[in-house]
Amino acid sequence: MNSNAVLILAAALLAAAALPGAAGAQPVDHPAHHHHAPASAPAPSEDAAAGIDHAEQHGRSAAMPSHGAEGAMDHGDMQMQGGSAPPDARDPHAYSAGNTLSGGPYTLGPARSLHLHDESTWGTLRVDRLEAVRTDEHTSGAYEATARIGHDYNRLVIKAEGEASGGRIEESRTEALWSHAVATFWDAQFGVRHDTGPGPGRTWAALGIEGLAPYWFEVDAAAYLGDDGRTGLRLSVEYELLLTQRLVLQPRLEAAVYGKGDPANGIGKGLSSVTAGLRLRYEFSRQFAPYVGVEWAGRFGDTAHLARVAGETTNETRVMAGVRFWF
Repeated sequence: MNSNAVLILAAALLAAAALPGAAGAQPVDHPAHHHHAPASAPAPSEDAAAGIDHAEQHGRSAAMPSHGAEGAMDHGDMQMQGGSAPPDARDPHAYSAGNTLSGGPYTLGPARSLHLHDESTWGTLRVDRLEAVRTDEHTSGAYEATARIGHDYNRLVIKAEGEASGGRIEESRTEALWSHAVATFWDAQFGVRHDTGPGPGRTWAALGIEGLAPYWFEVDAAAYLGDDGRTGLRLSVEYELLLTQRLVLQPRLEAAVYGKGDPANGIGKGLSSVTAGLRLRYEFSRQFAPYVGVEWAGRFGDTAHLARVAGETTNETRVMAGVRFWF
């Protein structure tokens, strides 16, 4: 055997010894972790070439979920976070400088620091009508105002309405009412009412309801009981139609009914008066709005008869200009 044959045989034996199957080793095939060493570097071992560290692989296999034959994840092998905090966990009070909810310079004490809106006392004054009124016969003034003070559920309400002419009040209606919220948008009210007019003043016990009806109608209805068995009903309905965000048209209807006549004040039994009108206002702000309007007022039944006897008209058309404001 010549030297060339010896060299070829030695190379074949070395190649056979290097095969994994020759030593009984089981190859680790992780295609995703293969790293290709440069040609000039020495050949790495099989595990190093596969990028797998046995200690790291052992730890990862315990933490990573196993997969079934079809590649589905088995959630039963997942380890969720839980248990006691580690001994070196950060102290949650480490940066509070010793201050807690029950001790330290920032303790709130027994006094409440949070108050809801319905626990606060608030007050408003709303003047719905402050106007000059012109009829065929003369010019007069009129006002309607409401003051409220109290809480969301209980409050004191003062209502005042009247007409003035020649620098003095000719007729007025003033009510002092205790108002209690009984439903969403609705208040029940009771108190007293006092009227002044051409005759003697009258005082009534008042019981009513005020609120916002479906379709945004503002309703104010009340029943009254006076001396000598006098009774009365009053109903007022308003609606606000927004032509623009600042231009508002307000229809208004008011009616009064009395169960007993009061000739000294020009009031008859039954339907006494009805007033219907339109007011168009421009809101420079929600708190201030001048307006112009037109209104029709009529008297009916025994009240109309008393007006004719006194030489007064039973119905008239009025035009007005005024201002509406509140604060």
